[in-house]
Amino acid sequence: MKEIHVSANEAGQRLDKLLAKYLNLAGKSFLYKMMRKKNITLNGKKCTGAEKLEQGDLVRLFLADETIEKFSEVKVQKVVKKKLDIIYEDSDILLINKPSGMLSQKAKETDESLVEYLIDYLLDSGQLTKDQLRSFRPSICNRLDRNTSGLVAGGKSLAGLQMLSAMFKDRSLHKYYLCAVKGSVRERQHISGWLYKNEKTNQVTVFEKEHKDALPIQTEYVPVGEANGYTLLKVTLITGRTHQIRAHLASIGHPLVGDYKYGNPAVNEEAKKRFHITSQMLHSFEMEFPKHLDDPFSYLEGKRVFAPAPKPFVAVFGQELLETCMEEARNK
Repeated sequence: MKEIHVSANEAGQRLDKLLAKYLNLAGKSFLYKMMRKKNITLNGKKCTGAEKLEQGDLVRLFLADETIEKFSEVKVQKVVKKKLDIIYEDSDILLINKPSGMLSQKAKETDESLVEYLIDYLLDSGQLTKDQLRSFRPSICNRLDRNTSGLVAGGKSLAGLQMLSAMFKDRSLHKYYLCAVKGSVRERQHISGWLYKNEKTNQVTVFEKEHKDALPIQTEYVPVGEANGYTLLKVTLITGRTHQIRAHLASIGHPLVGDYKYGNPAVNEEAKKRFHITSQMLHSFEMEFPKHLDDPFSYLEGKRVFAPAPKPFVAVFGQELLETCMEEARNK
């Protein structure tokens, strides 16, 4: 016999949905048969599976341990241990400074990504058990390209995951980026265009005017410092499209340093020789929460979180100048 005490992460869903997660190898007909025969009960009473669960409810499975084991499988991918750079963490969410080169989410089954490293961290730290993974899996709520570094938000609880996902969807959580471009940029600019994505190649094209199947984009940038023939820009995405910053800046003659998909080969080669830059210099350095949030997340109102720039930015701009630039970026 097994008892399932419904937690906050499991409340709000139908009983049959929860059972399908706990006994994920069993067919629906088996689950409904067990409920009809009262081998599965809810709060000590016969159930149909249509009941909406509340926190504190008690589900009992009057099944042999062998049967439960036969119909239950929890997949936990073994990963190479990674020490995550956690910038902020509480009981519901965490904000991680993802390094360049790490996948945000896996592209194929054998990949290791930030999602797997997050789950591994929570298991190792005792904040999550393998049994809890039957009904809820913590995850991230925004994605960065593999070779883009910076802040990624993750939900540790269902409430945290839902709150973050809603803010990313309505764009009330503001994100700001740093990037390096060749040459001197002196003026703040708000630029518009139309972006078309080729789904087969995962590459985008930016047009100045409206174009078939292209989506409107808006990007704002402001220079915050210069060094060694490069300019550091603070970038705000007014719209959020695939590769928008990289492709939009390249389309107006300011390609990102180290960007081998949309950048300038000569600029990339120079940066590689001088500073050993091998991927695009793009870093998600700030997240700002909305100024008004309902409980239980009102404690996050207006909170600003910053991720320090990685080594390639230090190499190009120098530590002292970079710190000055970062401070300038925070105030613009």
